[in-house]
Amino acid sequence: MSDAQQRIDELVKGSDVLLFMKGSASFPMCGFSGRAVQVLKACGVEPKAIKTVNVLDDAEIRQGIKEYSNWPTIPQLYIKGEFIGGSDIMMEMYESGELQKVING
Repeated sequence: MSDAQQRIDELVKGSDVLLFMKGSASFPMCGFSGRAVQVLKACGVEPKAIKTVNVLDDAEIRQGIKEYSNWPTIPQLYIKGEFIGGSDIMMEMYESGELQKVING
């Protein structure tokens, strides 16, 4: 496992709600990342409880997370170490009520 993969693995396993995104929860740098943060807030997740990783700060993490999850786009949401998906999947799960169950389960 590469150094970047190891760092990603530690982040994923060390946080209940982890969002790899462009920017931060308070200042998203793309619309999809902003929507992902809004979906989490709508699910009742306190903004301070959302651990975010700004992939724009680290090229190794930006590329490495795509390999780690085998998912080509960012943002990427992990809940309790499990990969959930990107902003479109988050929105679908939110609308069906499934995301709230995963977060609160």
